Amino acid sequence: MRTKTRRRTSARIGLAAFLVLGPLTACTTTTSDETATPDGTATGAATGLQAPWSVAFVDDVALVSERDSGRILEVTEGGARTVATVDGVVHGGEGGLLGLAVDAERNLYVYSTAADGNRIQRYPLTGDPGALALGERTTVVAEIPAASNHNGGRLAVGPDGMLYATTGDAGEPERAQDPASLAGKILRMTPDGDAPEDNPVPGSLVYSLGHRNVQGLAWSDDGTMFATEFGQNTWDELNVVTAGANYGWPDVEGIADVDGFVDPVQQWEPGEASPSGMAHLDGTLYVANLGGEVLRAVPVDDPATSSVVVDDEGRLRDAVVTPTGELWALTNNTDGRGTPRPEDDQIIEVDVDGS
Repeated sequence: MRTKTRRRTSARIGLAAFLVLGPLTACTTTTSDETATPDGTATGAATGLQAPWSVAFVDDVALVSERDSGRILEVTEGGARTVATVDGVVHGGEGGLLGLAVDAERNLYVYSTAADGNRIQRYPLTGDPGALALGERTTVVAEIPAASNHNGGRLAVGPDGMLYATTGDAGEPERAQDPASLAGKILRMTPDGDAPEDNPVPGSLVYSLGHRNVQGLAWSDDGTMFATEFGQNTWDELNVVTAGANYGWPDVEGIADVDGFVDPVQQWEPGEASPSGMAHLDGTLYVANLGGEVLRAVPVDDPATSSVVVDDEGRLRDAVVTPTGELWALTNNTDGRGTPRPEDDQIIEVDVDGS
């Protein structure tokens, strides 16, 4: 176990890092960020996650995906072990093993890139913590357009029990406006991959369209759905997502006030953001940023504003809330675009109470 000292924020953000086993840019906020100066401690429980992408929980145990290796790791206080290496994962650029989600029936959903496109697969989880295993695979959705960039990849089980998935435009922007394409969308489906009867278009998985590359999903306590989105050269976005809405890409980017398109509630310049995973905790959205290398807090009751709460951990890919109510952030300094530190990559526990 190792301990090191960090800089401290004026908000007294404490950091306790759980270091885990192993061998993108687009948009100014409507208000200026108040960047704090972190300080605290980080303790190593295990080391060396390689290009981690997503964190999901089962039985109070964290499962982590590694984009390039295709591995799913089980993380405990004692370290980490490989649960499985997902068959047929093809890594290239931003593709590979991406999002994870777990439902109430103890099924693990996995978003990954294969030779014929991105896909969503379901595995029943078997075994106890420390010995988790994957059961027989079922492909839920296949042949989602894939490319070396803009693959989306975030999975989440919504408060309605439905599975949500984000897809990118796979490098062909016009797909985002094509309702018949699964690219550039947020998808909503049953656990078996069917279109729910109350989806916007009967028989279609498409819940919203006009997205370039959504990588973050979260719901507030009242059921409002939020999504983070990579723009191109002008604006990254935080959107409130509603059924059937069109978010404008590639016709508009950021706040444009164009009829027929829904504007984001907040936008950031590319160098400040590249927002990926997002979590909701106690009325605040926490957004992990890759290019901006910060964890940003957005109050749900004032989503046009934000502040930086962590800014010294490098690239951040995901933010999640543990079953015990702690906030974790996942660093992503080994993905080929960051500068790895000796412990990277890590899971960081963020003390938002300042205790």
